[in-house]
Amino acid sequence: MGLKQTVGRQLAPRINELAPGLTGGFVREALNRAIDGVGPLAPAAAAADKQLREQRGNVERAIHEVIENNVRIAGAQGFATNVGGLVTMAVAIPANVTGLAIIQCRMVAGIAHLRGHDLTDPRVRNAVLATLLGEEQVHELVKKRKLPSTPMAIATAPVHDPSIDGTISATVATDIVARVAGKRLATTVARRMPVVGGVVGMGADGFMTWRIGRYADRELLPRRR
Repeated sequence: MGLKQTVGRQLAPRINELAPGLTGGFVREALNRAIDGVGPLAPAAAAADKQLREQRGNVERAIHEVIENNVRIAGAQGFATNVGGLVTMAVAIPANVTGLAIIQCRMVAGIAHLRGHDLTDPRVRNAVLATLLGEEQVHELVKKRKLPSTPMAIATAPVHDPSIDGTISATVATDIVARVAGKRLATTVARRMPVVGGVVGMGADGFMTWRIGRYADRELLPRRR
C-alpha cells in the first residue's frame, strides 16, 4: 500500500467525524444518482447509449468513449475541489469524495449496461460498487473473505444476497475516503501551493478513474439482455 493510501486510511476516521454522512449510505445514494442522472450528468444508461449510437453500434468503442468522457469529468472536478489549500481541506474532501463516487459509479454502470447487465438488478448494483475498489483491492478482499467474489461473479450470482449490501457499501466508502484524503494530504502538505495541488488532484482523480474504467472493461463481461 502506498504512502498516500496509508495516510489516507489513517485520516479516514477523522474525515467521517467531520462529515458523518460519508458512510455506506452515501455510496448507495451516489450510485442511485449516477444511474438516474444528477444535475448536468445524464443517467448512466442514457449516456452509454448515446456513445453507442455515435460509435454506430460498436460496443467496445462506446465503452472506450464512456471511460474517456468520465475520466475528463473526474479530472475537472478533481481540480475544482483541490485548489483550496490546507484551510479548506475538511470541506473539500467530502465534496471530492461525493463527486468521485458519482462519476465512477456512472462510468462503471454505463459499461455494465453496454455489456448487457440490468442496472435495476441489486446484484449488478453491488458489482458496480465492488468494481470501484479496483482490481488489486478486490482480489485482496476476496482472499481475506471480506468480499464474496469478484464483481462479475457478484453480478451473475444465482440470487441476490442482501447481507452483502452493507459490507460492500461500507468498504467502498472507506476506500474512496482513504484515497481522496491521502491524495490531498500528500499534495497539499508537501507542496503548500494550492494551484499546484489542483493540478495534481486533477491528474490523480483522472488516473484513478481511468484505472477503474479499464478494470470494469476487463471484469464486466458481456451478458445477453
